[in-house]
Amino acid sequence: MTVVLVVDDVAPLAEQYAYDLTRMGGYEVLTAPDGRRALELLAGGGVDCVVLDLEMPGMDGFEVLRALEKKGSTVPVIVYTGTGSFDRCIEAVRLGAYGFIDKAEAMPRVVHEIETALERRRLRGEVSALRRQLGRETSLVGSSAVMTELRERIARVAPVPSAVLILGESGTGKELVARDLHRFGSHPSGPFVAVNCAALPESLVESELFGHEKGAFTGAVATRKGAFEAAERGTLFLDEIGELPLPAQAKLLRVLEDRQLTRVGGSRPIAVEARIVAATNRDLDAEIAGGRFREDLYFRLNVHVLRVPPLRDRRSDVPALADQFVTGICARFGERKKKLAPEALEVLMAYDWRRNNVRELRNVVERMIIASDDETLRAEHVPAELRVAGSADAAPGGRTFQEMKAEAERGILVAALERNDWHVSRTADELGLADHASLLKIMRRHNIRRPDREVS
Repeated sequence: MTVVLVVDDVAPLAEQYAYDLTRMGGYEVLTAPDGRRALELLAGGGVDCVVLDLEMPGMDGFEVLRALEKKGSTVPVIVYTGTGSFDRCIEAVRLGAYGFIDKAEAMPRVVHEIETALERRRLRGEVSALRRQLGRETSLVGSSAVMTELRERIARVAPVPSAVLILGESGTGKELVARDLHRFGSHPSGPFVAVNCAALPESLVESELFGHEKGAFTGAVATRKGAFEAAERGTLFLDEIGELPLPAQAKLLRVLEDRQLTRVGGSRPIAVEARIVAATNRDLDAEIAGGRFREDLYFRLNVHVLRVPPLRDRRSDVPALADQFVTGICARFGERKKKLAPEALEVLMAYDWRRNNVRELRNVVERMIIASDDETLRAEHVPAELRVAGSADAAPGGRTFQEMKAEAERGILVAALERNDWHVSRTADELGLADHASLLKIMRRHNIRRPDREVS
């Protein structure tokens, strides 16, 4: 049942409104004698719409609207007044009220206003849900257990404005994680500024990060904003943070602590609002022990830590990744999309990708496309060094026996499905399973489905 809260310091009027709304609208109606009691009832949840008097002693209707706006309340508020002051009603709407009515308004009109406000709220909720659903189209490919867990952690951490430290080997997709944190964060329309700390000349690190004033040094012919200012109300991604020189680390720490910076050659502090996301493939504990990274900066950055798994720990994602690369590379080369043969995928899934992970896979796929004149990429098109290397030297990477077992089982299923063109019954027969349903059950457990179409 819809719950309506009537807020009015005149008890007889509030009670009459409650009676009429219950009778004509079928609502459950609560009443509050003042603004403070109204906020208490709203804080308890369960209220669907508010009919609010503007003229009340103590906390009036305007203060209630300001308090609700500050809390981010989505409960629609209809203000009603007996003063006939149009200007005050317009002010209330500017503060977030859905609409306004006169206290002498006929009750059917009041019920209509409430229903319209509730419908508008419902539609807004549906639009928001659709936007969230569409927005979750992440660039991180793969449905293995470790990638599913990573995406879930990104979804939890993204709305929080605290710093995030992304750890992972070279080529695992740390910048993609950073971009998803920005996309699903509080200010996705703000700028995303990426800085590769390893590529910055030591003499220009401070200028690049914090900016400089005109004449601050030779060549500073104009005032220039740094990366922090450029990322205002957005995200500043500091890639390869472990490569930052110690003097710059000290200044970065100060900016993170004070939330303000001073440009090189300047004296005026400038407030910064960018969210900081840092990434590294280095072992920062070892860097701290070796005196190459500040421990206090480390603890400032690792409020939330996201670990991007190496490709060898999610080999069952190789077919989906390889298919995406084939599609993109063939489109870029102006060729018809080629197909990866099952035996080629098995070779790719057997390799440990220790050199450069997903980036290495992408480069190998491009080499295969160039090496083949056929529409099908077969095992013979896989670079010879990969076919020879295999996976004999693959390490478990600190995973538990159950995790390795689950990923191995998932890899076997994906490879078998690829061999059988994702025909479930044929794959079940090949694997010696009882029937079609048995394989589907296992596939659901491992979150396996063909990326481009439903399984047959």
